[in-house]
Formats: sequence, structure tokens, C-alpha cells
Amino acid sequence: MASRRYSEHLRQTTLRPTSISRWLTSSTALPAQIVKAHGDDETAEDAQPPQAQPPLPPLPLKAHFMYGTLLWTMFLSGWNDGTPGPLIPRIQEVYHIGFIVVSLIFVFNFLGFVTAAALNVWLTDKYGLGKVMVVGAVCQIVGYCLAAPAPPFPVFVLAHLFNGLGISLQLSGSNSFVSSYRQNVSTRLALLHSIYGAGALAAPLVATQFSQMTHWSFHYLISLAMAVVNITLLAAVFRLKTHDECLREIGITPATDGATDEVTTSKYKQMMKLPIVHQLALFILIYVGTEVTLGGWIVTYVIDLRGGGPSSGYISSGFFGGLMAGRILLLGVNKLRSVMRAYRLELVVWLVPSLVGGAVAVAFVGMLLGPMYPLVVNHARQVLPPWLLSGSIGWIAGFGQAGSAFLPFVTGALASKVGIKVLQPVIVSMMGVMVTVWVFVPHAPRRLE
Repeated sequence: MASRRYSEHLRQTTLRPTSISRWLTSSTALPAQIVKAHGDDETAEDAQPPQAQPPLPPLPLKAHFMYGTLLWTMFLSGWNDGTPGPLIPRIQEVYHIGFIVVSLIFVFNFLGFVTAAALNVWLTDKYGLGKVMVVGAVCQIVGYCLAAPAPPFPVFVLAHLFNGLGISLQLSGSNSFVSSYRQNVSTRLALLHSIYGAGALAAPLVATQFSQMTHWSFHYLISLAMAVVNITLLAAVFRLKTHDECLREIGITPATDGATDEVTTSKYKQMMKLPIVHQLALFILIYVGTEVTLGGWIVTYVIDLRGGGPSSGYISSGFFGGLMAGRILLLGVNKLRSVMRAYRLELVVWLVPSLVGGAVAVAFVGMLLGPMYPLVVNHARQVLPPWLLSGSIGWIAGFGQAGSAFLPFVTGALASKVGIKVLQPVIVSMMGVMVTVWVFVPHAPRRLE
């Protein structure tokens, strides 16, 4: 009954764009109606008249330790996503494989992400956040142990299955837990995802050096050391406790406290019946896929089509550096306008045969795309019922992260047929799909904390 009431409320308050067809036919500007309907959702909190609410008590020190631990987890996730770009040309050389075979790395990553997304809600409800996060960290350690000695290629791609499984579980838990905070949540989410960008920025700087060494796979030994630190922190700080137990320890009342059995049972069914959950998951899938496809394949693109040298891996760092900066500096940016500006810059990379100009444009594309992930997670907090928030964000983050493997694989498969020149048409097309999906995402009145 609670889910039915929420669905009826959402239908009554959804903003429906009236000029979608006119927008789709325009290649230079967005209709004012869509900008107005969708442009201020990120700043809705500022636009609301001040509400008379008692001040919240300060969070205890342990809350900051928990948040800091999740920042390290996100840094390692970004490090993992930023690693393949500079290493792909070397992997192809060592294993004597083409684009479609090397793309199996992304296929096995995808299988891990999808498996984790499907199991995450059930695992977290049954065993608790702390245990699931540690299991995810263990999977990541297994993946790096398999990859570090440069094993036969089938074992190397199997390592990416474990990585995908582990990272997806940890990303889901990190986003859902931080979303449960009651103070400065938007800022916390922005910093959380900017730290992901910092990891993705740092990885190519190191991986580019290893790609030129004999023992190129020893890059994964550094990743392994970071993963050991990660699992130690997660076990020590969260102590294998459930999501709600961790919240109570830092003085936050879980959203499910006081809820009826009707509300808390069949949470998975309630969540899956809400169209907005799947719309946001689809948006994140395309967004993350676009982000990792560009960061992962741009090095190969620059080497093959722009005459870049061994240091071309630094262009990937420029992209992820822009991503990190955008998540800090452009938090209130309008999603649609941001994508359209990134779209135009990507056309520069595609059509202007300049190595330096393309590198600069790629960095600015990263900056414009950067704020979208934390803004989408924050939007989910505003429109989803509180008792489904944790599970829904876990699903959105886990399923969406599968895009980081699926779209790079599709790009590699296409490149095996027509060459890496296919990268830019794929990126530009995905940006157009992103905008279209966001147009149809429902917007409901902000749920006050």
C-alpha cells in the first residue's frame, strides 16, 4: 500500500516535457521549457523557502572515520577504472590480440558488475553492509593477485570478473551509506565522487610508466597494496555491522525505524516496481559507460589517429582530472546544458586533427561530465521513499557501473571492424542518449530531511 501511495504521488507531481520533439530536431540549443523543468533540480534546496527546523547535533568522530574510509574505497574504484587506458596498447602487444579480444577485459568486468547489482540488495539485507563491503574488498584483492604476474590471457580476464564484482558491491554500499547522512549530504556526495575522479586521475600517471617497462603487470601490485589497506580500514571501521547498526552508532536514526512490516517487507519488489529507479539506473549506466569508454580508449585513439607517442597515457589523466575538478567546481551545473557543451567539445576532438587541441578538449569534456553522478544520487534522495533509498541507490550504483564495462566492450568490438576511429561517434551518440533519458526522469517535490 505504501508503494502504491508513493507511485500515485509521483504520477501527480511528475513534470512532463512538452517540447521533446522540437528539442530532438535542434542541434544547437535546448528548448526553454526543458531547461526550466530540468535545470533547477540540483539547486532546488537553495530555491526552497527556509524551513524552521531545529539544528542537527554534530556528528561524532566515528562518523568522519566511516566517511573517510569510504573516500579511500572510492579512490581505489577510480584507480581501477583509470588503469586500463594506458595499459591496453601494451596488453595487445604482449598477448598478440586485437581490439575485440582485448575487450574481453570489459566483458568480464561487466559480468561482475551485473552479478553484484542483482545480488547486492539481498546480500546487504541478509548479511549486513559491513560484511558485504569486506566481501567486495576480498574479491578485489583476488583480482589483483591474479593479474599481477601477467598470467595467460584467460586468467587475466578472469581477474577482471573479480574486480567488477568487488567494486560494484563497494560502490553500492558507499553511495547508499553516505546518502543516509543527515548533514551536508550533497557536499559529501560531491566529495565522494570527486575522490573517485582523483583515483582515476592518479592511475594513468602510474600505469603509463609501467606500460613502458618489461614487468608492465607489476602495476597491479600497487593496486594490490592499496586494496589491502582498503580491506583493513573497512573491517576495522565498520566491524562487519549492518547498515542500520552503523547509522545508530553515529547518532542517525535509520529510515526503516518505526516503519510498518508492510513497508519494510518485499523491499526488492517495491523497488523494482518504481520506474524512476530504472530510469536513473539507465542514466548512470550510459553516463559511466561514456566516461570509462572515453578514458579507456582515448589513449589508443590518440596513438593510432593523432600520432601520439608513449606518453599519450597522460591524456587519460587529463580527462579524469577534469572529471575530478568538475565534481567540485560545477556541482550546481544544469545536466542538460553540461552534456550539450561536452557534446560540442567532443566534436572538436573528433573533427579537428590536433593532438594538443584534442587533449585540452578531452580534459574539459571530463570537467563538464564530472558533476552528473553525484547530482543523480542526490536527486534520488529527493524523489525516492526513505525506506527504499538505501536499496535503490545500491541498485542504481551497481547496475549503472556495469556501463563502465559494457560500452567500452561495444566500442572495442566496433573498433575491431572499422578501427578506433569509431570511438568519437560512439561517445557523441551516448551523450545524446543521456540527454534523452534525463528528459523523461520524473521530478517530485523535495523530501525534507
